[in-house]
Amino acid sequence: MTIHKFTGKLGELIERAEHGSELDVDFIMTHLMKDSSLAMTRFVDYALGLVENPNGINRLEYYLFNGTLMQRNYCSLFFNRRQDYDIVQRAYKAGRIDEIQAFAR
Repeated sequence: MTIHKFTGKLGELIERAEHGSELDVDFIMTHLMKDSSLAMTRFVDYALGLVENPNGINRLEYYLFNGTLMQRNYCSLFFNRRQDYDIVQRAYKAGRIDEIQAFAR
């Protein structure tokens, strides 16, 4: 785990992302709700970019296909940034994300 200078909610999300278990990803994803603040969505987006644990990545794939619209959107961004386009294409073909989400980077 890296030492970072962030505290508060962002620090907590980063710590969870760096650990990256399924439960950690679940915790992070609970912060993506229709009434989430812009700041919170940015915190989550940043934290998700730090997930490297294969269990956490598998959990994000689960959310890509089974999460809320907002969760699927952020998972699509996660996989696109990792250049895991095959996963994103599967979600697009399954109707879980739209064309804009599928090709957003």
